[in-house]
Amino acid sequence: MFDIVLPDNEAGPLYMQLYRTIRDYIQCGAVADGTKLPSVRSLSMTLQISKTPIEAAYHLLMEEGYAVSKPRSGLFVVTPASAHAPSFAGHEPATHVANKMSVQRQLSSRQDQEMIDFNLLSVDTESLPIRAWKSAWMDAMSMHGNSLHQYGDSQGEYGLRASLVHYLKTSRGVSCIPEQIIIGTGISSSIRILSQLLGAAKVIAFEEGGIAQVRTIFAQNEFIIRDVPLASPETMNVALDQSNVHGIYLTPSHQPNGTPLLYSKRMQLLQWAYDHERYIIEDDYDGEFRHGGKTIPSLQGLDYNGVVIYLGTFSKAFTPALRMNYMVLPLPLAQKLKSSQHLLACPSRIDQLAMQLFIDRGHWYQQIRRMRILYRKKRNLLVELIQQHLSPHVEVSPNSAGLHLEVTVLTSCPAEKLQALAEQAGVIVYISQSMPDGNTARIYLGFAGMSLKEMKQGILLLKKAWFGEPEPASSYSTKD
Repeated sequence: MFDIVLPDNEAGPLYMQLYRTIRDYIQCGAVADGTKLPSVRSLSMTLQISKTPIEAAYHLLMEEGYAVSKPRSGLFVVTPASAHAPSFAGHEPATHVANKMSVQRQLSSRQDQEMIDFNLLSVDTESLPIRAWKSAWMDAMSMHGNSLHQYGDSQGEYGLRASLVHYLKTSRGVSCIPEQIIIGTGISSSIRILSQLLGAAKVIAFEEGGIAQVRTIFAQNEFIIRDVPLASPETMNVALDQSNVHGIYLTPSHQPNGTPLLYSKRMQLLQWAYDHERYIIEDDYDGEFRHGGKTIPSLQGLDYNGVVIYLGTFSKAFTPALRMNYMVLPLPLAQKLKSSQHLLACPSRIDQLAMQLFIDRGHWYQQIRRMRILYRKKRNLLVELIQQHLSPHVEVSPNSAGLHLEVTVLTSCPAEKLQALAEQAGVIVYISQSMPDGNTARIYLGFAGMSLKEMKQGILLLKKAWFGEPEPASSYSTKD
């Protein structure tokens, strides 16, 4: 046990004050690994506060991997060095995912039928704040009309980069200055820049899982892809060293199965990158969308040695049609880029200036809150539909982030056949290239771009395709 004292006159909700206090104790090493946290009841009596903020703070500590719950024993601290101590061996790592989970699907053979697509990359197209965006765009045109004929800053408009500094610090915990930010036209442009900064024929490690489209973009830019198992802290460093990689691509706020990368593993990866002079490429494409509890801060915010390259986008909360993203480089790479300005290709100046006004006027923050509520509602509706129509044959992974669900189908039928059966019924679902052994198959369902009607129709079609007459999917032979 250790004494917990809340700071005086600190702003913010009580549960966040308590969470930050305990988190800081752990991060600075003041609390040993395996230390038992006070019970909710005893801490409530000690601090003279209600149990509710304590429960919320403890829940957040577990969500971010600072503590684990041991059945009938209590809550225990997990420090970076311990990762998953033997005494907690029964606690499944949150980052355990299917091997080589690069999501794929076959092209539909039903070209004449309108398919219901649980697309993993789609976004809601009916929630664009047209009036606010139009106002920002017109005002930007009026304010800067006389200079729009001139070339802009090759890194992106300075005002937009300055606005992003504040947003990223307050919302994602990213620490940077405008000179580190590069405005681009999408992840393809960012990876193209990195291919030149890091050098050709560089080896990039992908976590067990990852986004197939991103792998393709890296490969197109002469990166060599290596699949490295990151689920086991004990073997992670060995696997990285044996693969001789120059960097790692991660989505730490939202792993392929929807869970965040634990704090202990974040610190282990940061230490590895520093020790080996390597870079971590953090893709935070949907880090804002956590559907239970507070959003997880970025990995970049924990980096004090300049080893994290941070990627962000406006697409998920706004629209991919804008074709605008941003990248935060460590200062040495940002300085190196000054001699390679020809690599940079920014979006329209007027769009950048409009986005600056959109952020400065608070519309961007409002849009994120609006979309967070909408996507949470869509996720919950899809979970309800699955539980109502596919249970007990299908289980939903208990994740609470991102814009897709990982579901486990309890069947000996391989995922490829389930995907084919779904496609024959008019539904597109997504699978892994490599699936776990045993009588299960993992399927991935995106929900952001779908209507309730499409979700319901899709789930009913899956029910018929997988479990309907003449025989359920579980009875299909895996030798077909």
